[in-house]
Amino acid sequence: MNDSSFVPTAIAWILAIAVIIFVLVTIARAIRIIPQATAGVVERLGRYHKTLQPGLNLLVPFIDRLRPLIDMREQVVSFPPQPVITEDNLVVSIDTVVYFQVTDARAATYEIANYLGAVEQLTTTTLRNVVGGLNLEEALTSRDNINGQLRVVLDEATGKWGIRVSRVELKAIDPPVSIQDSMEKQMRAERERRATILTAEGSKQSQILEAEGQRQAAILKAEGDKQAAVLRAQGEAEAIQNVFGAIHQGRPDDKLLAYQYLQMLPKISESESSKLWIIPSELTEALKGIGSAFTPRGEAADEPPRAQ
Repeated sequence: MNDSSFVPTAIAWILAIAVIIFVLVTIARAIRIIPQATAGVVERLGRYHKTLQPGLNLLVPFIDRLRPLIDMREQVVSFPPQPVITEDNLVVSIDTVVYFQVTDARAATYEIANYLGAVEQLTTTTLRNVVGGLNLEEALTSRDNINGQLRVVLDEATGKWGIRVSRVELKAIDPPVSIQDSMEKQMRAERERRATILTAEGSKQSQILEAEGQRQAAILKAEGDKQAAVLRAQGEAEAIQNVFGAIHQGRPDDKLLAYQYLQMLPKISESESSKLWIIPSELTEALKGIGSAFTPRGEAADEPPRAQ
């Protein structure tokens, strides 16, 4: 093979390789695969052409240009603490968190240069306006109200940027150190006051329960004494009825009745409430009968000698 035939062959190979490389580059630039939850903005000859959706997309090589992909997921951005002056001229440090999502890739690309920085600056400005109209106590106790006002203002302002603000949260509100010490003392005094109140309330309830228990015990004891007295009275009544029944069934005479009266006298004297004894007239007659019963029959009492 001579040198004259080798040169055209080498040039042909070089051209073939260049064509293959050009074709591969063209195909690579024409095919774009967009990941899920992202969007791509395409410019044709420097102007906005369309927004690519997730999946396989075709572009015109060397004419269309794909800008950096935009994340369409909800994003969470925590901003550094910002000093804010309250209505009562106290400087508090507030740390905020913003939840937002890009809803329009075209607007987020062309309507604002840096939407993250814009959201941060807008959040700081709005926070100072909202908290500046509140005193320290209201700022500490109105977090939900502040969050709602921030979200409304941010969502309205960022809507034209293709951004939707879903939530705004205040992570921390730090008052000055001197105010924190005063608040700590106040909280400590409040806790001690509550503890004292709870202790007194517990002591009160304990005394009430104890008194109630004593009252119930006294009532139960009185009920028991009452039942015992009733039962004793019923027993004595039944015993008396039985005795009188037995006596009447035996048809007693005056001597037996007098003997029973004599047996009952000591029992009557044992009663503490017995101050006065009443002796029935029948008892005296019965005693006469007993005396005559113990005197032998036919023996008359000694009589004084008659005067002659």
